[in-house]
Amino acid sequence: MKEAIQPKYFQAKVKCACGNEFVTGSTKEKINVEVCSKCHPFYTGSQKLLLEAGGRVEKFKKKYNR
Repeated sequence: MKEAIQPKYFQAKVKCACGNEFVTGSTKEKINVEVCSKCHPFYTGSQKLLLEAGGRVEKFKKKYNR
């Protein structure tokens, strides 16, 4: 590989909107993200699963006692 055409590789500091910070490898020195593994609903367990949410018909029946 030619070294002159390769991008520089940094130990990037990633900062999330929730305040979480961690270090990873990247071609950028600083990375700002909106969602990380500490605040993403899938990883925190606050995401509703489709099985738990129920279907439209079941919601209608429950709402109108049918």
